[in-house]
Amino acid sequence: MATMGKYCKAYSLKKLRQFNHWTEHSENTRKEKQQVDGQEVEVKRELTDDDFLYLQENYVVTDGIFKDENIIFDMITPEWQDFCKNRLLFEIPVYQN
Repeated sequence: MATMGKYCKAYSLKKLRQFNHWTEHSENTRKEKQQVDGQEVEVKRELTDDDFLYLQENYVVTDGIFKDENIIFDMITPEWQDFCKNRLLFEIPVYQN
């Protein structure tokens, strides 16, 4: 069953691709329904710079809001975390009870 994290933020793929060590597991993209020869089929979507992906609280990037599905990037290094904090200005909010 898919796990929803406590926080994620959407970023354009164009911004994420600015990271020097960015790699994509494009085989993990979400499936989209399309009409092919009059039949509805599911195909993996092609990622473009204009697409938005989700940076999760654990610094994994997903193609959707769930933190353990459709994982596109998962090389969590200090350099990646620094890029997220300083270039993307990613900050997990502190919620008060």
